[in-house]
Amino acid sequence: MKLIALFITLVVSMARADDFASRFESFKAQASPADLYRLLYAMPKAGDLHHHAGGCWRMEDLFQVATNATRNGGNRFYTRVKAGTCPDDATPWRRFTTIAAFTWKGLTPCQQSEYLALDELPPNLRAEFIDSLRLDKPGEGRQEFFEEIWPRLGALGRSIDVFLEMTVETMKRYGAEGVRYLEPQTLPMGMLDGNGAVVDPDALHQRLARRLAQPDALATGVAVRWQVVVIRFLPTAERAVEEAYDFVSRHRDLWVGINMAGREDNDKGHPRRFLDVYRRMRLRHPGVGLAIHAGEVDEPNAHMRDTLLLGATRLGHGNNLLTDDDLVLHLRSRVAFVEVNLVSNLVLEYVSDYRQHHFAEMLRTGIPCGLSTDDSGMWDSNMTDEYMTAVREFNLTWDELVQCGRASLEWSFAEPALKRRLMEAYERDVRAFEQRFSAPDWAPLLQSVKPVAYGFARRRWNLAF
Repeated sequence: MKLIALFITLVVSMARADDFASRFESFKAQASPADLYRLLYAMPKAGDLHHHAGGCWRMEDLFQVATNATRNGGNRFYTRVKAGTCPDDATPWRRFTTIAAFTWKGLTPCQQSEYLALDELPPNLRAEFIDSLRLDKPGEGRQEFFEEIWPRLGALGRSIDVFLEMTVETMKRYGAEGVRYLEPQTLPMGMLDGNGAVVDPDALHQRLARRLAQPDALATGVAVRWQVVVIRFLPTAERAVEEAYDFVSRHRDLWVGINMAGREDNDKGHPRRFLDVYRRMRLRHPGVGLAIHAGEVDEPNAHMRDTLLLGATRLGHGNNLLTDDDLVLHLRSRVAFVEVNLVSNLVLEYVSDYRQHHFAEMLRTGIPCGLSTDDSGMWDSNMTDEYMTAVREFNLTWDELVQCGRASLEWSFAEPALKRRLMEAYERDVRAFEQRFSAPDWAPLLQSVKPVAYGFARRRWNLAF
């Protein structure tokens, strides 16, 4: 009798899912952009696997943490607002470069006068400072992002106290829109305390574990596992790979993988450079996940193919995937997962039109892939913007949206017990969502959803809630 009851339950569940998928198609055809956004904001979204800590910080939240001594380790941060006033200053000019108090105190009086403390910025400069940390104007593109925004972040990106607080702020923001798992990339080596002392990476791990165990972090409902990032084009990158493997292997409760990032159009970081070091590391360190940026370029090249040789099971971006027919066929055998970042690829001008994008071709020919945000704070976006883009630009079905969420957990580096819990919870959440919106009239339910949309949604779809 139990088997019969289970079979009936399964059949009813499948019928309900099919019915919801059909209703979703009707809804897409009739819904306003605002109502579609409300529905997608409310839906379960599982995981974000391609997620840069720092780049995904909400810049308004960052300003609040950076100017609050009880949350920033008692530090004070200064940003440069003047240029060329000091004859003894040979440093290159970059407006809004940010330094910590211990650096500011070592400057000459004239050099100090070129900076203002963040907590003393007048409203107009405060707004300009926040905007300087994201791409919000036409034509800013990848040069602004790679060469200006990250250096502007400066000391804020290296402060351990800011890092810990912004981790929890990011968990809150993602949790509110139905994301339940994050796998951020960060560098645990070289962070600084409020006095400018380098924090031992093991001590950082301990502080991170304590912060994630606090009630406000737990209340987000978001699980976090970390990747150590290696900047691929630096002369010390091979040594950094070795250090990353050692660190992850010693801290597997929170750290699950290694990622290589950095501009691929800098040939010093080409994948084959690292073939020997990854083979040596696998001799000593079993079970360390490897996800590498690959194919985030304009021109055809062999980077994605060579990245698979390194042992990666996840590829970041893959913008030039469709230029390599053999690689397309190989990936259809499910040897690796492609982390798709739709908003990132548009704002960094790797595509000027989504008709040029590889996402739909991968998804519908069986190449494992899923949606992620890359640097949502610097795009002024969120995970809902990725789903909204997928639906509006590629006409994704309900089943395809759920498939993307499911794949983000299947291909995560989370330990088996956590992965199992996340996947079971995701399936329950999807069924509950379908049940919630099974009523004939969705309008009252949609009005009860209170989405949070940022600058990208306002610019792209004219949405403000």
